Amino acid sequence: MDEVRPTSGAPAHGLVPLFPPGLQAIYGECRRLYPEQANPLQVTAIVKYWLGGPDPLDYISMYRNMGCPAQDVQEHWHYVSFGLSDLYGDNRVHEFTGADGPSGFGFELTFRLKREAGETAPPTWPAELMQGLARYVFQSENTFCSGDHVSWHSPLDNSESRIQHMLLTEDPQMQPVHTPFGTVSFLQIVGVCTEELQAAQQWNGQGILELIAGGPWLITDMRRGETIFEIDPHLQQERVDMGIETEGSNLSGVSAKCVWDDLSRPPDDEEDSRSICIGSQPRRLSNKDTEQIRETLRKGLEFNSKTALPPISSQKQNHERSQSRKDSLESESSAAIIPHELVRTRQLESIHLKFNQESGTLLPLCLRGRLLHGRHFTYKSINGDTAITFVSTGVEGAFATEENPYAAFPFWFTPSVQSLCLDKAT
Repeated sequence: MDEVRPTSGAPAHGLVPLFPPGLQAIYGECRRLYPEQANPLQVTAIVKYWLGGPDPLDYISMYRNMGCPAQDVQEHWHYVSFGLSDLYGDNRVHEFTGADGPSGFGFELTFRLKREAGETAPPTWPAELMQGLARYVFQSENTFCSGDHVSWHSPLDNSESRIQHMLLTEDPQMQPVHTPFGTVSFLQIVGVCTEELQAAQQWNGQGILELIAGGPWLITDMRRGETIFEIDPHLQQERVDMGIETEGSNLSGVSAKCVWDDLSRPPDDEEDSRSICIGSQPRRLSNKDTEQIRETLRKGLEFNSKTALPPISSQKQNHERSQSRKDSLESESSAAIIPHELVRTRQLESIHLKFNQESGTLLPLCLRGRLLHGRHFTYKSINGDTAITFVSTGVEGAFATEENPYAAFPFWFTPSVQSLCLDKAT
């Protein structure tokens, strides 16, 4: 990547516009906020993604924001991405789906970094951070939503900072824009400490963002040495613990390393080619079965006009999103009836669940923050088409029941946890 300044100015009459319409629309919103910074510093991908380059974001613009002393907002650098939305409308990167839905993935990323004394130019490391998040979105086709969290497990700037994870929220200044290729919203990255990430997982991201340092515009300070719980020890008990007890957690699923073994039948049982037992050597499916199962998972698990399970993401989603995109850990719903021969469910007698360490630490959250409140929690495997969903007995339409607590759907395992077990577990 290299730093450049974009050329600006209105095109002469009869000439092709200088900027593609999608790019121009985002520039227009940036110019609304920064009319005096018509030519901001940019980090640009030298070889564009659509030409085979590694960086999905064509540009990251960097603005100097003077803050707002009246609102206790300090001076900072404001970064804006270009590339998660459809900039060109010619299918070079994103499939063009019309002007009424989302443009590309439907959002761009922003980031606000505290300006240190004496800094005359913005640091460029946030651009690589944003490129990393964009690579995840492009490779997984999982989109981000306000309230999502990202476990990064490393200082965001590769220093010794305690800011090692991220929460996402709506940018407080930038407004959604409508382009000829669809709508674009702006999600702001907010750097947080490990303890703050864990609290967001156990309760909800938006609640933690309201408590976090950084002012109302949620400016990330990489030199912040204390968590919000060290600054105010009462926050954990008075806000977070109370919030979990009264509201539960709005984290309804995570990407994880997880597998499950069926201990109730021999591993060489070939009785049902569509029943998947995830073990050290998963049974191979025909290409036809694989495509049928993927299509079923894409449509969702809805057997009638009423949703069997609520969407994994608790945030309000745009249901007009292109069918080729997936919301964060969310399967799209469909009212179509799924053929019984495809969705045949197996009842199991005993199972063995395996999780990586970080996923395992979320089991108390699953029990306390979700199941005790009559909700579900899903682990979606990052290594393949496998998902494990825990449900309480109050979740309508679940495959597992009190009588048959373990149920297996193709690529999907569902254990039901009774309220009595929950009381003992917590």
